[in-house]
Amino acid sequence: MKLMTDLFSTDYGLMSIIGIAFMMGMGVFFLRLFTGKMKHDPTVSRK
Repeated sequence: MKLMTDLFSTDYGLMSIIGIAFMMGMGVFFLRLFTGKMKHDPTVSRK
């Protein structure tokens, strides 16, 4: 339980949580961005 109290009550624990959440959010964003670009047909946008 000391691990959980350190994680949620200290400044370095909270920064770790914020960093992990930020990285996971970036992962979801880039996954959706790249899969959307892979599904897009490149010949449609060219004239």
